[in-house]
Amino acid sequence: MAIESEVLVVGGGLAGLTSALAAARAGADVRLLSYKQSTLRNASGLVDVLGYTPDGDGPLADPYAAFDALPNSHPYSVVGEETTRDAMALFDDVATAYRGGHTDRNALVPTHGGTVKPTARYPAGAAAGVASATEDMLLVGFETFVDFDAERAAPHLEAAGVPFGVRGVTVPFPGSLRADAKVTRYAKLLDQDAAVETDRGTEGARAALAARVEPHLDGEGRVGFPAVLGHQAAAAVRDDLSAALGADVFEVPAGPPSLPGLRLEDALFDALDDAGVSVETGNPVVDYDGDDRVETVYVDKNGAKIPNAADQYVLATGGLVGKGVESNRVGVSEPIFDCHVPHSDDRYDWFDDDAFGDHRFARFGVPTDDALRPVTADGDPEFGNLRAAGSVLGGYDFAAEKSGGGVSIATGYAAGRGAAQEAR
Repeated sequence: MAIESEVLVVGGGLAGLTSALAAARAGADVRLLSYKQSTLRNASGLVDVLGYTPDGDGPLADPYAAFDALPNSHPYSVVGEETTRDAMALFDDVATAYRGGHTDRNALVPTHGGTVKPTARYPAGAAAGVASATEDMLLVGFETFVDFDAERAAPHLEAAGVPFGVRGVTVPFPGSLRADAKVTRYAKLLDQDAAVETDRGTEGARAALAARVEPHLDGEGRVGFPAVLGHQAAAAVRDDLSAALGADVFEVPAGPPSLPGLRLEDALFDALDDAGVSVETGNPVVDYDGDDRVETVYVDKNGAKIPNAADQYVLATGGLVGKGVESNRVGVSEPIFDCHVPHSDDRYDWFDDDAFGDHRFARFGVPTDDALRPVTADGDPEFGNLRAAGSVLGGYDFAAEKSGGGVSIATGYAAGRGAAQEAR
């Protein structure tokens, strides 16, 4: 007998989590299936709406002001500005430790490579580092943390034209951590304020870290660290370091694995739990039954195919990177439902050619109708009860546009709400 729900979401990234939450808050009985751990733990934790136009213009001060000029195939054009705003309001309600919801304007947030990134929502831990502030900045790297070279990032940031001075220093992190230590090891020491041995004796990790940074300060009003300043007690860690240093403390988003991404994942899964969403992770969806409608999907659990049935389905399995869209020498495909993915030069009628330039592959994905239902090459819905959301969609280049998080949230919200309304 199949495991039944009203709405079944396939995929556990930002789009899938948003879809499930939106459907549940609309009153549906929701089940979410995710094969792997959420991709959020590999993300920076920054949430973009639109940083650059498809033509490369930017950085954009107001992402919504550019919506009218987007090609018709762009996911934002499909769901619309109002739905995108509603979706971001849902995100703000859940991710209470994020900033940026008070304004339409993008913030410019420093990155670990010494660039500034236009982003619509950013963790509270990054707030003191925004490039619109004018206080001078000291960037601090750790000898054992090779993913953030503060002394190299500082001159790059100054070269980007920020309105403040930037210096970078490297200090030893207190405690006995190896060069290959996970970011969670750094965070745990600071979360627990664990006792560490220093040349001043035994003291808490937070005080020990501040003591190693303080001699390098030269009047800077803010100090940036790699994003390892605690997981469960991140705010307290920042507050203690700020008090000890007499300067605002912030985190610089780094590459994967990402503590800001883990913190966001925690907030979203807590919201799913509060909304009563049933979640299963660790097993892939490998097949389905159905013709004009999806009747059942099958989860591979230790070689057994476990049926899951729902009235409505959402596909949110990711794009080329996440394997929600696959490619080989023959072509490009969506592997679960075999949804149509345009990929040859003579099949781009669905796309707006002017938006592609020389990087059409970056926009490979599933085309949809206005309800986010995947469509065939002729424009007909593949299934009457399947919607798609997130980077499995085609028609946009999230890396170039800096639009990945916003598209996932907006289309996830629209797909989840639409599925719930039909199921109810």
